[in-house]
Amino acid sequence: MIEKLPVIPITDAVINVAKELLVRSLLPEKASVDALHVAAAAVGGVEYLLTLNCRHIANAHMLPKIYQALEEMGVSKPLICTPQEFFGDEG
Repeated sequence: MIEKLPVIPITDAVINVAKELLVRSLLPEKASVDALHVAAAAVGGVEYLLTLNCRHIANAHMLPKIYQALEEMGVSKPLICTPQEFFGDEG
């Protein structure tokens, strides 16, 4: 039987963190869904956020700024990386 995973609700706190990431120009307005993704993980206390989105989230230029903003907002900082980075090179 497959275990049902918990769902992180999109609360006012999540929306506020996402808006702040956009206001700080850490993510472009067109990436508002990406900001919500990061915010939900941070507010929900997720330990790891795996993503294939290297344009807006998992890249060396954005991550330090995102982590700093999350720290300043007092929410958790999930380790954001690609699945390949997380699992290592299988090849």
